[in-house]
Amino acid sequence: MPRWSDPRPAHQQIAAQLRDRIMAGRLEPGSKLPSTQQLMEEFSVVGTTVQKALQVLKAEGFAVGHPGKGVFVREQPNHTIVPASYMPPSERGAPDRWMEQAAARSRTGATRILDVAEVPAPRDVARALGLPDGGIAVLRSRLMLLDDEPAELVHSYYPVELARGTRLTDRRRVRGGSPTLLAELGYPPREFVDRVSARPPTTEEFTALELPAEVCVLRTFRVVYSDEARPIEVSVMVKAGHLYELEYRLSAT
Repeated sequence: MPRWSDPRPAHQQIAAQLRDRIMAGRLEPGSKLPSTQQLMEEFSVVGTTVQKALQVLKAEGFAVGHPGKGVFVREQPNHTIVPASYMPPSERGAPDRWMEQAAARSRTGATRILDVAEVPAPRDVARALGLPDGGIAVLRSRLMLLDDEPAELVHSYYPVELARGTRLTDRRRVRGGSPTLLAELGYPPREFVDRVSARPPTTEEFTALELPAEVCVLRTFRVVYSDEARPIEVSVMVKAGHLYELEYRLSAT
């Protein structure tokens, strides 16, 4: 095995090792972390270094301290998001897929509308929608919540000729979600393409998602297509990289 040189402070390296064990399930939800003495011996560091590492994990929400008992792994494991489950239109009268999927995990989902406006589309959005540079799109910005805690920041863009005069331009939640409304308008979602990347958060993302310091975000750039491969929606979705995993199930044929 190669020996890697890690320039980060020792407490960050220890936090990274423990974080990996938690995310991989080697330290299970609710289980007690090794004692300070055990971690000192494992990593050949002093107690203050271990305590700084544990503070990092607590700030990120990976660990919880119980006075007199020790430090424990958070009860809630990482949230696994299955993107394909959010695409089909909801059944008539049913809640949108975000709320439906949250309820399936015994959680409460909600949506906070941040902005609805006609705006010049960012270049990558314009190209995906087939607009010229600076072309106008309808923007819907939302903060998605789980149990009243920020979970995902979403900026969705729609072609003006498709969205103008519809509920997509209302500053309120779209009943059943955008896939349902798009299908009602004659543009049923048929396919979507995701590009997923990880990076440090912008100021907007850091603030809206109430992120701890030094946590990256997962950014998903999604293009939704209807019949004849017409692009009908582009969404830029950002979530905390340390709390969420994306699950894709694809046929091998």
